[in-house]
Parts: sequence; C-alpha cells; structure tokens
Amino acid sequence: MLKDIQTQSDVALLVNTFYDKVLGDALLAPFFQRLNFEAHLPKMIHFWSFALLDEPGYTTNVTDKHLKMPLEKIHFDQWLSLFNETVDALFSGEKATMAKQRAAVIGWTINSKVSS
Repeated sequence: MLKDIQTQSDVALLVNTFYDKVLGDALLAPFFQRLNFEAHLPKMIHFWSFALLDEPGYTTNVTDKHLKMPLEKIHFDQWLSLFNETVDALFSGEKATMAKQRAAVIGWTINSKVSS
C-alpha cells in the first residue's frame, strides 16, 4: 500500500512528477513552454503544501493567474486526469483523496471563469 501525503517533501514529489507529465503532454505542454520552472515549481509546492498540509503564507490568487490563457474544458480535463493519475501512482489515503478533490474544484472554478 502507498503512503499518504504527509510532508512538504511528499508534496514536492507530487508536484515535480505531475509537471514532468504535463511537460510531456502534447495538449498541455504548449501552455508551459515560456514558463520559468525554476521559479514556478517552488510556488506550486508552496500552494499544494498550503492546500493539503495547512502551511501558512500562500496568498496568490490561483484563478487570476489563468484567466487570460486560451484554456478550454479539454485542457482542464486533461490536467485533472494527469493530476489524478500522478496522485494515484504515488500516494493513497486521506490527503491523497483531498488532493484530487481540491484539484477538481480548482479546475472547475478556473474553467467556469475562463469560459464565462
């Protein structure tokens, strides 16, 4: 049985593994080509540590960062599929389930605002 997400190191493994998949995905990779991952990954680790481990200090509005991107439902569906696949490959438990639930809400929220 896989362990649950418990530490910031676990979150880092999740985020790094997930973005490796995203960068290899033909549908999603173009959105990330100009992104400085050296600067982006620590922000994503901080966000997911905040979302899953209640670590304080994350204040960036995730939705606002995506509003000007030409995203469609297919992009959110693929993003969520890769995220869930990554979580399921690495972790199992309450926090792993929470990660997938929070990702679904984030994807739905951003998609609904981008599509408006």
